[in-house]
Amino acid sequence: MRVRRVLTTRAGGRSRSPYDSFNLGDHVGDEPTAVAANRDRLARGIGLDPSRVAWMNQVHGTDVAVVEGPQQEIPTADALVTERPRQALAVVVADCVPALLADPEAGVVAAAHAGRTGAAAGVLPRTLDVMAELGAERERIEVLLGPGVCGRCYEVPEEMRAEVDAVLPGSAGTTRVGTPSLDLHAGLRRQLEELGIRRIDADTRCTLEDDQLFSHRRARPTGRFAGVTWWEYDTR
Repeated sequence: MRVRRVLTTRAGGRSRSPYDSFNLGDHVGDEPTAVAANRDRLARGIGLDPSRVAWMNQVHGTDVAVVEGPQQEIPTADALVTERPRQALAVVVADCVPALLADPEAGVVAAAHAGRTGAAAGVLPRTLDVMAELGAERERIEVLLGPGVCGRCYEVPEEMRAEVDAVLPGSAGTTRVGTPSLDLHAGLRRQLEELGIRRIDADTRCTLEDDQLFSHRRARPTGRFAGVTWWEYDTR
């Protein structure tokens, strides 16, 4: 079986300014018809029927929903897990870290929304637990941490940095100008390693610095880009 992962950018969609143009978030004030057209284009672009791409209402929590087929309704959750082939899972972000996880041998994949609040609350450990319930094993799990605001740009108050680092060790950072910051990539990587995950890769583009990606810190309102993952049988 083959695991597929896709990270979108701002380009190539139907949304008008300030959501231009490939906005995939349906909760940011964009025209619903434009978002629907963008989601349809995403699905068809990766070779799937739109009904085979699952979405979620993200609330910066730790709830995980198991996807067993085409969605009858969109769950309120911050991670999706499935064992179904060609069932894609999508997470939308604009500074938070999209995490795409997979156990290729078990055929279990997950997409998680790991922003400051959810990461500190433990959304990734909870996602790993649900993956294990479906047969995944941590020594086989691969993780891609997608683009997010980097530790050189994510300025926060000193107290907030200390609070987050206390529960997500390794996330405390310093900006380019010497002020307190959070480095979620570093904190999440350390957390995953301590949980027994060894196959970790990261797309380290900073959403604030890279204008090909949406960033809520750079411009408000703005759209959302997506991380998408699924698995399929290898027919080669």
